[in-house]
Amino acid sequence: MSYTVLARKYRPQKFSEVIGQEHVTRTLQNALEQGRTAHGYIFSGHRGIGKTTVARILAAALNCRSSLKTDDKPVAEPCGVCESCTEIRAGNSVDVIEIDAATNRGIDEIRELREAARYRPARDRFKIYILDEAHQITDAAFNALLKTLEEPPDHIVFMLATTQPEDIPQTIRSRCQHFSFRAVKFDDIVGQLRDLVGREGIRADDDALALLAEAGDGSMRDALSILDQAIACCGGTVTADSVRNLVGAAPAHVLEEVMQAVARGTSEEILRQVDHLISEGHSPTHFARQMVRFLRNATVAQIAGKNSSLLQMSSEERERVARVAELFSEEDLTRHLQIMLRTHSELGYKQEQRFHLELGLLKMAHAQRLLPIEQLLSDAAASANLSSGVGGARTARPAIVGSTSSSAEPRKSEPAARPTFVSPFAADSARKSGPRQDSSGDALPGASRVAAGGSGPARVVMGANALADPEEMPSEALSARAIQQIDSVSLSSTINDAKEIQEPADSVERLRQAVLQALAEGNQRILLSMLEAGEWSVNGNELVIKVAESQTVVDLSLGADGRRLAIASASGVLGKAIKLKIVPGANVAASENRNGGAKPNGTQVASGRSRAENDAVVQRLQEKFGAQIRTVIDYKEKR
Repeated sequence: MSYTVLARKYRPQKFSEVIGQEHVTRTLQNALEQGRTAHGYIFSGHRGIGKTTVARILAAALNCRSSLKTDDKPVAEPCGVCESCTEIRAGNSVDVIEIDAATNRGIDEIRELREAARYRPARDRFKIYILDEAHQITDAAFNALLKTLEEPPDHIVFMLATTQPEDIPQTIRSRCQHFSFRAVKFDDIVGQLRDLVGREGIRADDDALALLAEAGDGSMRDALSILDQAIACCGGTVTADSVRNLVGAAPAHVLEEVMQAVARGTSEEILRQVDHLISEGHSPTHFARQMVRFLRNATVAQIAGKNSSLLQMSSEERERVARVAELFSEEDLTRHLQIMLRTHSELGYKQEQRFHLELGLLKMAHAQRLLPIEQLLSDAAASANLSSGVGGARTARPAIVGSTSSSAEPRKSEPAARPTFVSPFAADSARKSGPRQDSSGDALPGASRVAAGGSGPARVVMGANALADPEEMPSEALSARAIQQIDSVSLSSTINDAKEIQEPADSVERLRQAVLQALAEGNQRILLSMLEAGEWSVNGNELVIKVAESQTVVDLSLGADGRRLAIASASGVLGKAIKLKIVPGANVAASENRNGGAKPNGTQVASGRSRAENDAVVQRLQEKFGAQIRTVIDYKEKR
């Protein structure tokens, strides 16, 4: 007798033997007891989770002959010993037809099925059609089956099993009861595997069973297939290493060592680990998938703890991900997981997979030096708040992530009580990280992010430059040095910001001369005549000019070329980027010449406009029609 694989040998024959699908089996049993069975069912879900098995059990319950002596109705649980049950289990029942829809997918096969469905069953109560992989049936074939599904004979039951229910037409789905199967839980797979190896007399430790369940990825059939391989490889004892070799997974300690190298920022060690894996024949795609799963588990361990039920793995793996979670913050792990997810997706369609894997791992190492955008915005807010106190004593300094107010002592040269500005990002990071314990029990600051018992790069938040190597100075000296550097950087940046805000009074006049000179050289006469009579001021990095003309006149006068000339000349005078803002309709006092009668090029610029404004005809037109003087051409200056 040929060998029967475990997935077939221990295939469930009753609803009570199906694991992980209680919501389906309970509903079907209640329907059988109440006599409310449907004529069409759709069973959808992940591969290897019991769709076809449940369809066979339902068919056996509908045709079970154990109740013939009582009421001749379907039973809630097949007996498994009558002729109908044994024939259905063997697959040679006349009235239960199982069709592979992947190969019998055309309209001709469905027409034959429809013609055969008209005849009553040979012996049992129902003639049952089980269509496996039903989503591969063509649209024309589905249309041919539609009328039969809508008004079937009383003796016909259709069961469609599929992994892609969205590919089945809506007209078919609306005429059937749809049951969505779930992936089998990790603990359920481990419990079932433990029971089966006990029946088979095989010794397997918990780590090996956990690896089998993890490799199954929610599929009971996949886990049993790998268990068959492990038994054939190891004989009576199944170990975790043998299972790991069978599935082609990299050793668990390699994943931990790679993440430790990422934490230290040692790119050479990362490349050596990848070279070692590739030389042993490991697939870059499979390793990237392992790294994605490992980073996900490390993120969960960082958030919920290593004993969380969200982690479905062995105890040894829990310890590994917990150690890695201590090296990084939640933000770092999230960033690394995103990088590896993108790397894994790229490996599926790009050549030179090794190079892309190395690039993804190096990105994680370089990401340790990046600052989040929230932190940069917090730095900007801190500088803005500090700029108001430049003239007097400094009232705030940036906070260091991981440091607490209780551990920070005032220096002798400063007052004992100093209000400290803490940005929202820094406060949240300090709350999440907190003090950690190393192997000796001493608290480590959250900003250092150094492995327990080891060393790593110290990072100070709030925009400070890189500090000295923590190996060259004690922790107390490191904290004092960090505070001094942060204070010096913050004070210098604050002074610079204040200088940029408080422009000297004479710079406005120089700015006005330069802009008017540029407009005169650019032949912007209309804009020149409007701006030279306005009131000029500088507010930060914004040049504000108040003019008496209306918004319509400003829009007509200020073109793209004129704006470009004004902004370029103003930015050149102040040495920084300047924005131009023209305020129309302002009350600007008219004057003969705001610059002592000197035009930017040495000539008189206001004499022509002054004569025009004082002209009686012009004044009469202004009073009667509300006219405005837009352009003044002084022909006397040209002669």
